[in-house]
Amino acid sequence: TDMIFKLEKEMIEEASEKSYCDEQMSKTETKKADLEDDVAKMTSKIDQAASKSAELKAQVQELQAELAALAKESASMDNIRQETHADYEQAKADLELGLSGVRKALQVLRDYYGGGAAAAAMIQDDGMLSSLMQQPAVPEHHSKASGAGGSILGILEVVESDFAKNLATEETEEEDAQADYEKITQENKIVKTTKEQDEKYKTQESKSLDQTIAEISSDRETTNTELAAVNDYYSKIKDRCIAKPETYEDRTARRDAEIKGLKEALAVLEDETAFVQRKSRVGRRSFRGVALSAQ
Repeated sequence: TDMIFKLEKEMIEEASEKSYCDEQMSKTETKKADLEDDVAKMTSKIDQAASKSAELKAQVQELQAELAALAKESASMDNIRQETHADYEQAKADLELGLSGVRKALQVLRDYYGGGAAAAAMIQDDGMLSSLMQQPAVPEHHSKASGAGGSILGILEVVESDFAKNLATEETEEEDAQADYEKITQENKIVKTTKEQDEKYKTQESKSLDQTIAEISSDRETTNTELAAVNDYYSKIKDRCIAKPETYEDRTARRDAEIKGLKEALAVLEDETAFVQRKSRVGRRSFRGVALSAQ
């Protein structure tokens, strides 16, 4: 009876243990899988954000280098424009001065060789023109050399034409240079503004991604801590609930214990059987004695 009670108790305990193990293993495995999935998703997000942030930072560095090169180019262009404009102003002043002198000389000579009285007054009033022409005092008996005058007039007209042409060329080149400078300057301003805005937004985006990475990394660390605890519990519950292969010594000890238990049970049964048999024989003898007395 004790053996039966013991076996029944063990069966109940084993059933309860199996139910407990099944429930705990299922819950733990589900929780473990959920946490591992969360960690994997967060790791994927971190990797993607880190890759995008690194790409943006590289683009920002490239934009900064381009802006620095553009600033250097603009400064160089400004210096060149200032230098070429200064050269133009000097050349223009020189050409205008020369052209003015030649035209005055032509006017004087034309009046002189044309017989006008205004020529003499102009020569007396214009000291610079007199110095330019460096004419000697008019002799008392002077006669106009019309042939020589014509040659001089012709040379001066050629010089006047050259001065005027060169001045026009300088002015045209200056206008073209200024127009090109203003066009390139405006284009550079647009490029500079575009790149600066691009740099600003990419920098902000990379900082935002870095902040996101920090936040997700913190969440992942918390989840990993929880996962580590679940894994530790899972390891313990597996040790408790999953049967391990028995060693030779364990199998031998278990068999010895079973044999011992069976022997004890057999001894109990034999004792009970012998007792029943003895009681039965005593009962039969008593019945016979009663019957004989009655006869």
